[in-house]
Amino acid sequence: MSIVITNNIDSKNKDYVSNRMIEFNLIHFPDDLKGRYQELNLHLVNDDGAIIGGIVGEFCWNWLEIHYLFVESMYRKSGYGRALFREAEKMAIEKECDFIKLDTLSFQALDFYLKEGFQIYGTIENAGRHTHYYLKKNI
Repeated sequence: MSIVITNNIDSKNKDYVSNRMIEFNLIHFPDDLKGRYQELNLHLVNDDGAIIGGIVGEFCWNWLEIHYLFVESMYRKSGYGRALFREAEKMAIEKECDFIKLDTLSFQALDFYLKEGFQIYGTIENAGRHTHYYLKKNI
């Protein structure tokens, strides 16, 4: 039997790896944290029904991980990002999360996250010629 590495991107293959990793992780987490996984998809929608921003992330065991927070440029600096974040934070508190984590690049929203109470716990220099920040906020 031979084993090869492929780059076949389909949902079945992706789901296999993800599901097996989740199964492995569950062995190591306490029972009260098992089953505490849920995707987060919040959207800002205008009067016409068009999406103008949102947050994508996941509640995972005892934390919320924000993968993306985006607001269209013409709506920035109007409090919409803060409103999205506050809604996500409220949900995290209701789900008994202990912290929120995320990452951002130096040209993105570092100042916004610092104002929201996040602390930098790691950086990578020269990430696309920018600095990549890893942040955490205890809740």
